[in-house]
Amino acid sequence: MYGLIGNPLGHSYSAMIHKKLGYDYALQEVEPEALEAFVKSRRFTGYNVTIPYKRAIMPLLDVIDKTAEAVGAVNTVIDRAGVRTGYNTDLDGMAYAMRSAGIRLRDKSVVILGTGGTSHTAVALVRREGARKVTIVSRKGEWNYDNYAALTDTEIVINTTPVGMYPDNGSRPVDLAVFPRLEGVFDAVYNPLKTRLILQAESLGAKCAGGLKMLVAQAVYARNLFLEEAGDDALIETVYDALLKEVRNLVLVGMPGSGKSTIGFQLARFYGMPFVDVDRLIERNAGKTVAAIFDAEGEAGFRQRERRAIEAVSKRKGIVIATGGGAVCDAENRLQLRGNGTIIYLKRDAQALATDGRPLSSSLEKLCEMEAVRAPIYASVADFTVDNNGGIGATVAAVLKELG
Repeated sequence: MYGLIGNPLGHSYSAMIHKKLGYDYALQEVEPEALEAFVKSRRFTGYNVTIPYKRAIMPLLDVIDKTAEAVGAVNTVIDRAGVRTGYNTDLDGMAYAMRSAGIRLRDKSVVILGTGGTSHTAVALVRREGARKVTIVSRKGEWNYDNYAALTDTEIVINTTPVGMYPDNGSRPVDLAVFPRLEGVFDAVYNPLKTRLILQAESLGAKCAGGLKMLVAQAVYARNLFLEEAGDDALIETVYDALLKEVRNLVLVGMPGSGKSTIGFQLARFYGMPFVDVDRLIERNAGKTVAAIFDAEGEAGFRQRERRAIEAVSKRKGIVIATGGGAVCDAENRLQLRGNGTIIYLKRDAQALATDGRPLSSSLEKLCEMEAVRAPIYASVADFTVDNNGGIGATVAAVLKELG
């Protein structure tokens, strides 16, 4: 039997990942005073260890692998033939995630944010890979969040803090724009899929990777220990792709009347995912129609409601979201939706767009003026664009093809 111990485990993806690796995997929350008793119980043949026990468990084991010793933390335990051995697969998991994103550490100036357990993994990795310089930034250290901007030679940033993690999706630990030589960014946070730090890295043209691929990679390396089998990197990519399809959101953007709700509903039905129409959600929350909200509160009042609704739905995972036509004109909404979402721009000829019951697009002339402003925004935020001038089936098929 295999499993994961830690506390708390409410948001763990580990069971989902290990199930895809072909075996049952249990989550067991362990209180601090019960850790030693759990280790002695030998409930699991092999198990993973997460916060807060990666260091605390080490004195309770019989053997510590050299990688775990170098990191100073154990995340995998094998209990076999009466011997409890501690390993660390986080280091190789982090290395794989960075390598697959094209981030290289050799001869680089690296800044590591944070001093917790994941920071120790990052320090061990950059030393192993031969970084030229390693600087740790922490709240109270020599280099901290008041003076980090002076580290102008920084080329790689590794975030090991929880800043930007669900439910505080809108935060980032540093401003990457202060690093003129920035080449790559790794963020160990995996929920959301893209933190604000990763989104800023993308906007600056840096290579970047979030924590989900590290999570999958370390799980595959742990699986190899559990089963005493070799597993290649292709298995990591297969499981990662499968997991990503389960936890990402599909977000439809485009002009009013471009078919976002219709196509979104069909996609949700095809994938068996929940469907959320943002305008309908706003109406339910307000107890009145969009048109009535515009009449009573004006566009400014509606946009405030829209921003709150988008913030809430963007934090969910594995859903299809149909946005209102003006939703992504707001920069904050764009960031919220991109955190967990694949953005799909549905493009439709202005003459085919509906105008009934739409406060800002009640005529073809207004639609054309609006499209001239909004189309570049839709295109810039979208992962891909699909033409929606044909039938529903053809459009859904085109989206599915793009999604692979």
